[in-house]
Amino acid sequence: MSLRERAASADEQEWPPAASTDGVYAGDRPVAHAPVDELPDIEYTGAIADVDQVPVHTAWARVMADVQSVGKGDRFQAQGQGNYQYRGVDRVLNAVGPALRRHGVMVIPTRTEANYRDVLTSNNKKMRECTVTVTYSIRGPRGDEMPAQSCGESMDSGDKGTTKACTVAYRNLLITALSIPTRDPRLDAEASNHERAESPAPKPTEYRDEITDPRTSLGRLRQIRAELTQHRMGAAQVVNEVGDEEGLLDLVNRIGRQRQEAGQ
Repeated sequence: MSLRERAASADEQEWPPAASTDGVYAGDRPVAHAPVDELPDIEYTGAIADVDQVPVHTAWARVMADVQSVGKGDRFQAQGQGNYQYRGVDRVLNAVGPALRRHGVMVIPTRTEANYRDVLTSNNKKMRECTVTVTYSIRGPRGDEMPAQSCGESMDSGDKGTTKACTVAYRNLLITALSIPTRDPRLDAEASNHERAESPAPKPTEYRDEITDPRTSLGRLRQIRAELTQHRMGAAQVVNEVGDEEGLLDLVNRIGRQRQEAGQ
């Protein structure tokens, strides 16, 4: 048998040989290969293939006409955090999605800007806060588009903060851009609600450094003076810019007068 014939014979066998239930390897006997079915042709005959070729703003107005309200069928209930109904993202998408498909409209995110910071809740639980600004392209059946932008915010103790914030941003976009009416004067909350703890007041030395910094504006000095009164830190003693001890309120008043006299 020639090398070419051997290669042709090897192609007809399965490798590596597969064992059968009777202990005889498939390589020891002919293997019957089942015919491979080709994927059937898909014919798109749904409504999306028959949409009117109108400009995107006209198609968007038609979506708006179809989705005139979304009910509040979800309920949030947690001890110490309230008991109320809300309009969740699933409910909004279930109402808006069919209308978008009916009129050949796509909403595609094109840019996401995210910011993160670590926060504590009022129960001293560590959370990660995520805020996003998402830019969307709303595309109509003709292929033309119009831009849109929305923001979202979330807090999460795991790795789902970005997903939650983007989901809220998308829901806010649909509710706002489609003018879906809401009877609640506040924005609907998702099924989790966290209350932030109050931010700790800056340390006396941090206030001292900001007061004596020549780049600190007069407006900021006035704000610091109000904060010192609010936090009852005006009498706190710090070492000033010349090495003497001085109360924070006296320090900010003195520096403020010097800046004002210098015309800053």
